[in-house]
Amino acid sequence: MSRGGSLRTRPALASEPERTIAIESELVGRRVTLRVERVVLEDGKETLRDIVQHPSSVVIVPLEDDGNVVMVRQYRKAAGRELLEFPAGVMEEDASPLDAARRELREETGLDATEMIELGNFFAAPGSMTERLHSFLAKGLFANPLAPDDDERITLERMPFAEAVRMARAGELNDAKTLASLMLAAPHVAG
Repeated sequence: MSRGGSLRTRPALASEPERTIAIESELVGRRVTLRVERVVLEDGKETLRDIVQHPSSVVIVPLEDDGNVVMVRQYRKAAGRELLEFPAGVMEEDASPLDAARRELREETGLDATEMIELGNFFAAPGSMTERLHSFLAKGLFANPLAPDDDERITLERMPFAEAVRMARAGELNDAKTLASLMLAAPHVAG
């Protein structure tokens, strides 16, 4: 639903160089909200910012004992093609990043892990999105499936970690969260 006009304001943080003075319009979707915010810059000029409010997410690098990583291949409507990615998903409001990572790993791969190493977190697209991704390395993998989401059509692919790095360098992996998590996991992977 799109609503025009100034909807509401919120106070700015003291250190915030752009202060929101109004929300010009808002479109609420199933999982995201698109807002057009009127902001005042430090020099007093006003401008509009398009902001996609998206819940935080998790991404998991499942590393098998033999050095292979488990990746998922799935069609991504926004990209208009199949992508090879690490398992990932949106965090439920009441879930911790670790709990969400374990759930997504089980739903998308049928695996669980004896060790989950938090690799870090990062913004998906800070110029326009609020989504923060929490990245984990999963080790000591074992079978422990959960039912996948009804709308997911996923196939699993296993490959050596070094092959995933080669594919990233060759431009064959096109998913930003996968590329970032691959880089973050590299210091933890032998060889």
